[in-house]
Amino acid sequence: MSEDRFERHRQPWTTDEIQKLHTLAKKGMALKAIAKALKRSEESTKDRAKADGLTIAKLR
Repeated sequence: MSEDRFERHRQPWTTDEIQKLHTLAKKGMALKAIAKALKRSEESTKDRAKADGLTIAKLR
């Protein structure tokens, strides 16, 4: 479970991270993959995407 812990707890989003989030979401990547790429929790990534009006593909 140690890999589920994030060192960057409650860090503000940088412009680069937001751009990367938008790019990955538009490519149709899954939430888990986007969160891992950004080194952020799934919850944080989902909240930011929702705040920016992005839709993230759900794995089926």
